[in-house]
Amino acid sequence: MNIPGKRIKRHRLVETDRFVVTLEVEAVIPDADPSEPCYEAETVAFVKEVQLRAEKGDRDWLVRHGRVYELVPTP
Repeated sequence: MNIPGKRIKRHRLVETDRFVVTLEVEAVIPDADPSEPCYEAETVAFVKEVQLRAEKGDRDWLVRHGRVYELVPTP
């Protein structure tokens, strides 16, 4: 779904017990209601996929799609 409006870049954080992933995603300030930016369905699906892959520990995939911070266990 393509929402008409101004496109802006936003940073989203996805957090799990092992990873924090920083993503740059596109938000839209809709022409119909410019009171606040919103995300299109594709962006929401992408963030959900990042969340699932972070929970599964798919580090290689995460590194290709965002900036990844990983918890280093202390002894």
